[in-house]
Amino acid sequence: MAEQPTCSCGKTDEMTVKRIIFPCAGVANVGQITNAAAIQLTEEGYGGASCVALLATGADGLLKNCESADEILILDGCPVQCAKTIAEDQKIPITQHIVVTELDITKAGSKDYTDDDVEMIVSAVWEGKGKSTAHQCGPGCRCV
Repeated sequence: MAEQPTCSCGKTDEMTVKRIIFPCAGVANVGQITNAAAIQLTEEGYGGASCVALLATGADGLLKNCESADEILILDGCPVQCAKTIAEDQKIPITQHIVVTELDITKAGSKDYTDDDVEMIVSAVWEGKGKSTAHQCGPGCRCV
């Protein structure tokens, strides 16, 4: 497992980074992988998983929670990128975006996937593989 990213955007090491994870949770295998990865990342302490369907409704409480988050992680299963589109429609700034099919996992109309598939996504997140090359940190950030 890769080490946790060190950038905490101007906060001291004693403070934790508040991350929200939105899996697409689609019905294809790759969507189910995003859900399993979000649960595993939550259990590992990376952040907290949240419901992308609730985000689509524009629920005030969730939008406020997103505003106070340090990082927003979007896990999409396929190139349609439903979760990313929902976040963008709600004007949520995305810190990291992972697309399962871009990591050589083939989309299938079944629920079949392996623990190794989930671990590949989890590791990619911890390694920051979905972070934009453009600087996206907020005010007070000293990680550039």
